[in-house]
Amino acid sequence: MKMLLRLAAALVLLPLLLACGAYVMQSRGTAPPAAGAALRVATHNVHYIWLNRSEGPWSVGDWTERRAALDAAFKALEADIVATQEMESFGGGNSDEVNLARAWLLERNPGYGAAAVGDWQSFPSTQPIFYRRGRLDLTDQGWFFFSETPDVIYSRTFDGSYPAFASWAEFRTEAGTSLRVVNVHFDAGSGSNRIRSAELVAERLAPLLARGTPVLLLGDLNARLGAPTVDILAEAGLTFADVPGATFHFNRGINVFGAIDHVALGPGIALEGGPWVLRERFAGDWPSDHYPVAADITLPGPDQPAGAGGIE
Repeated sequence: MKMLLRLAAALVLLPLLLACGAYVMQSRGTAPPAAGAALRVATHNVHYIWLNRSEGPWSVGDWTERRAALDAAFKALEADIVATQEMESFGGGNSDEVNLARAWLLERNPGYGAAAVGDWQSFPSTQPIFYRRGRLDLTDQGWFFFSETPDVIYSRTFDGSYPAFASWAEFRTEAGTSLRVVNVHFDAGSGSNRIRSAELVAERLAPLLARGTPVLLLGDLNARLGAPTVDILAEAGLTFADVPGATFHFNRGINVFGAIDHVALGPGIALEGGPWVLRERFAGDWPSDHYPVAADITLPGPDQPAGAGGIE
């Protein structure tokens, strides 16, 4: 009888397992070369490195093994802007004296600079924004925390959990257009934190959008399209590109729910290609537990006011 029950259960579960297997093994994403004047933009949560661990997941030893994969993924993006999250070598407390991942990428990609960085005592450096120096000039940068005191560095989130924040950088393009890039990482564990964080981002973006500054939001929202978190930002004037499939994969290539890493465009910015999700191992390893996401955009001219823009 037990054998019959097990066989029946297996027959019932078989279609589900096959479906899950097909989803896990879905085809790898590729990003073709950017065409014309389009800017290639990307976001990638690269996971913290634990300096006090020599072995195991996300340890210094693990970093040594996967750092080639991170560099290969960065190069494969061929992006002009890459917003990163969790790019911190964490040893306890707040410090940025050692940032293994940021130093590694800058050393191996000399055509790029890192924006949204600074002395850790006055600038949280966990979310640098890499940019191609041949196409973009950095003109300003800043941050604000998702808290009751957003301009107090390292202030805890609305419900008292670990600090989370937005970093931002403003660039001038070759054509003379300004672009504000906002890089966010919302709380994974608290829906109320995510909602209040989105409300704060919308509040901070309002004056920029009102005066016609092109705004691009990138990052890990820990929320899918259709979630209240995303809706708040959409109602504020951002248009979310439809990122296909999973972007978080449990560091195993397991794709079980929709994208939580996003590209959102302010008025006047047009989506020219993508988004693409690069679902593959690089140099034989996963760069992190998130896939990189990329898209191509075009900006309004320097004398052209921001219009409807959005998805074409």
